[in-house]
Amino acid sequence: MKLRLLTLVACMGICNAHAQDSLQMRKIADEILLHGTCYDNLRVLCKSVGHRISGSPAAAKAVSWGEKAMKEAGADKVWLQAADVPYWYRGKESLYLKMGKEYKKVRALSLGNSQGTSGRPLEAQVVMVHNFDEFKALPDSKVKGKIIFFDYRFRQDFVFTFHGYGDAVKYRWASPSVAAKKGAAGVIIRSMSTGMDDFPHTGGMHYNDSFLKIPEMALGNITADQLEQACEKGEVMARMNSECHMMPALVHSYNVIGEIKGTETPERIITVGGHLDSWDVGEGASDDGAGCVQSIEVIRAFKALGVKPKCTIRAVLFMNEENGNKGGEAYADSAKARSEHHILAVESDAGGFSPRGIGMEMPTEMKQRILKYKNLFLDYGVYDFSLEEGGTDISPLKKKLDVPLVGLIPDSQRYFDLHHTDNDVFEQVNHRELKLGAAVMAQLIYLVSENGL
Repeated sequence: MKLRLLTLVACMGICNAHAQDSLQMRKIADEILLHGTCYDNLRVLCKSVGHRISGSPAAAKAVSWGEKAMKEAGADKVWLQAADVPYWYRGKESLYLKMGKEYKKVRALSLGNSQGTSGRPLEAQVVMVHNFDEFKALPDSKVKGKIIFFDYRFRQDFVFTFHGYGDAVKYRWASPSVAAKKGAAGVIIRSMSTGMDDFPHTGGMHYNDSFLKIPEMALGNITADQLEQACEKGEVMARMNSECHMMPALVHSYNVIGEIKGTETPERIITVGGHLDSWDVGEGASDDGAGCVQSIEVIRAFKALGVKPKCTIRAVLFMNEENGNKGGEAYADSAKARSEHHILAVESDAGGFSPRGIGMEMPTEMKQRILKYKNLFLDYGVYDFSLEEGGTDISPLKKKLDVPLVGLIPDSQRYFDLHHTDNDVFEQVNHRELKLGAAVMAQLIYLVSENGL
């Protein structure tokens, strides 16, 4: 009887605690949905700064924007953290395809970090393959001096589109060195895209220094379909021209950090962030202006509500996620050097769409503590806690300090329509979806700060 009574009292205590947590979560959501400034912040970032590849003048302008936005959000302390970053320059570029009697200019983008043609046209026959196995089966004589078209389609059968991206991205990342090993002169790829459109996607690639650094360009799906059909019918020629190159020296840049000091255990830190840099096309709205303004919104909402978190809450706008992760490394190195105690790091880098899940990279016992709150998130459309996801910028914290990671999981269906394209602009972001994602991040951070992990 005594044991039953104790069990009942314990259950009542848990229910009461959950009721209080649910009430505070509702207050956070109301504050952000009714008074949130993240959508307005995103508009300013996209329209006054635009795309902002690391090392560029636009990236420097974005740092100034971020510092101002953090102060306006009410952070107790705002500072810039130095990070030396690479600067890849695109310059002028063009791609002409001869799929019939004459050359026709098509939409194309050089891949990030790639070496161009030094401004001199590269003209060669196009050889199409559908995957690396097909390419490896070609004799060197069929490859030497040719432009290889890797016609690998983004798989549409993955419901969670990041799995499709993970499957396809090796063709963007590795194709030039794979092709150069057999003597190819250049590479064209089908973009890493779910879209039924003709927007080419840029994104990072990597050279194996053992082989010649040959140019790489991406096509949107419509042009890629046309090229595929032309290659099946007969000979196709391409003329590539690109000035792109990596600048020889690193550029001095910064992470932007805003902080609310914890009231009971200030030495325990929860970091929330997104990356401030973007590729040099579009406006970097979904990738990752959304994550930046959502992180700032966590600070603003806590201040507006008078929430005094037990732990220190830090919002970080990381620099250089796209082609180096120097900002993430600099933040983790500083945390390690200062012996800081980070209990959790949260990242939003999957677009400003409606939140659907919370990914976790942490030990099972910590996951179980977060899963206690699973039902509290259902009212906000968040139901999936199954994914092992964190974020690129916060990954060095796990690697160097074993910090548990969380990644916000928005609905992924349209992200790879926009990702790394001219179409990644402010107008593609819905204000309610963006704010709801910020609310879920703030709610989770509140719960962990108050109740531990």
